[in-house]
Amino acid sequence: MDILPFTQLIVGAFLTLLVFVLMLNIFGLPANWINLGLIVLWKYAWPDTAALGFWFFVILIGLAVLGEAAELALQLAKAKRYGSSSSGSFMGMVGALVGAILLAPLFFGLGALIGALIGAWLGCFLMEILKGRPLGEATDAAFGALVGRFLGTVCKCGFGAMLIACTAHR
Repeated sequence: MDILPFTQLIVGAFLTLLVFVLMLNIFGLPANWINLGLIVLWKYAWPDTAALGFWFFVILIGLAVLGEAAELALQLAKAKRYGSSSSGSFMGMVGALVGAILLAPLFFGLGALIGALIGAWLGCFLMEILKGRPLGEATDAAFGALVGRFLGTVCKCGFGAMLIACTAHR
C-alpha cells in the first residue's frame, strides 16, 4: 500500500475539520483559537512536520489576535458611531452571544448568525431604553451594534481563513 495517498487523505480531512471549526465564529465562539489548538495537536501528532516551526506559530497567534481585535473594535466602533453608550455596546455583545446560542438550531446552524445579529440589536436597544434614551436614539444605537457585530464576525472569519490558508500552504 502506498503511504502518500493515505497521508493526503489525512491532511485533507484535517483541513476540512479546520474549515468546519471556522464556522463556530458565527456562534460567537473562539473558533480561531480552537483551530490554533488543533494545529498545535497536529504538530505533536506529526512531529516531522518541520514547516510548522516557531515563527509559523507566532504568525498564527498574531492572526488569531488580530481577528479578535478586529471583531471587538468593529463592534464597538460601529455602535459608538451610531450613538451607543458603552453599557449599550456591552449588552449588544452579550445579546449577540445569547441570540446566537438560542437560534443556533434553526436553518441548519445559520440561525446562529441571525440570532447574533438580532441579539446584538435587542441587547443594545434594551439597555439604551433602560438608560432613558429616546426611542429614535436607542434604535440608531442598536442598529450600530447590529452592523458592528456583522462586520466584526466577517473580519474574524477572514482572519481565521488566513490562518487555515497558512496551514494548508505548509
